[in-house]
Amino acid sequence: MELKAAKELLHIQTWLTRVDEIVRRGKGPYLADELLQEAGDSLMMKLGEAANRLSRLGLLAPEGVEWALAVANRNFIIHQYDEINRELTWLTLSVDLPAWKVSLQGLFDTADATLDAGD
Repeated sequence: MELKAAKELLHIQTWLTRVDEIVRRGKGPYLADELLQEAGDSLMMKLGEAANRLSRLGLLAPEGVEWALAVANRNFIIHQYDEINRELTWLTLSVDLPAWKVSLQGLFDTADATLDAGD
């Protein structure tokens, strides 16, 4: 695996762990707390940018992960921030992204091994 791709994947792994922290607080607290919403938005934007970079590097997404959807979500949050539906962002954070974490685990393992080999 290319070193750049490995580093992006490990960033994604970290961000998905932070998504877990938001989700653990629950839907009610998320919908009531603008700071949590902004944190979720930031994580989704970072994930979208990393997905774009991985796509450009030619790394194929595993089943259950679509780089293009993450990029589209990033672009929507950035450009249509005044139209964000918090019910939908909650679904992305609480359903879609935890599924990503599972689907990407093999690539995370490969990324770890790639970085370990480079040390």
